[in-house]
Amino acid sequence: MFDDVAERYDLTNDVLSLGQDRRWRKEVAKAVDARPAQKVLDLAAGTGTSSLPFAQTGAYVVPCDFSQGMLQVGKERRPWLPYTAGDATRLPFKDDTFDAVTISFGLRNVQDTDAALREMLRVTRPGGRIVICEFSHPTWAPFRTVYTEYLMRALPPVARAVSSSPDAYVYLAESIRAWPDQPALAGRLGKAGWSRVAWRNLSGGIVALHRGFKES
Repeated sequence: MFDDVAERYDLTNDVLSLGQDRRWRKEVAKAVDARPAQKVLDLAAGTGTSSLPFAQTGAYVVPCDFSQGMLQVGKERRPWLPYTAGDATRLPFKDDTFDAVTISFGLRNVQDTDAALREMLRVTRPGGRIVICEFSHPTWAPFRTVYTEYLMRALPPVARAVSSSPDAYVYLAESIRAWPDQPALAGRLGKAGWSRVAWRNLSGGIVALHRGFKES
């Protein structure tokens, strides 16, 4: 499915989010706080757009994705990045490798969320951190109703106009609606072994940033 949307993936996200995805990615970069010479694993990196802010800090960033189509498009556009194919539930990296692990708008698409959270913990060095940016649940009830209506009614027609595979975005709407809310995801992070878990809402809770640490 993600191979089919790779070519126009970044454009479609920009249109469907009304440009908000750019702001969300800036907030992810701030939360990760990558430093020169640090190692950052960017999971579900797609074409590598999300990896660029980390590379620009001087960190060594590894864009990793399950979709070969996404990686191929990424390599054509940004051949200097070390794209790596990988399953989030069985990452091809040694224990304690990365200073930070991040995943934006991809955890929702992993078949076994809890296994992925444990794998991310495994490859993070002691003292390292995780940052998850994912669609969530708006905190104001009236707005939540309007938002749900947009997802199920407006998003598919817009996707048909701009995406190379609109059916994938019907799945997107359904998966967002079924995703756990902010406290529930925080609880799953804690059960996976992450400590000092906290979250911050963006755009009224349309998106939430979750952060946690691996104990030294």
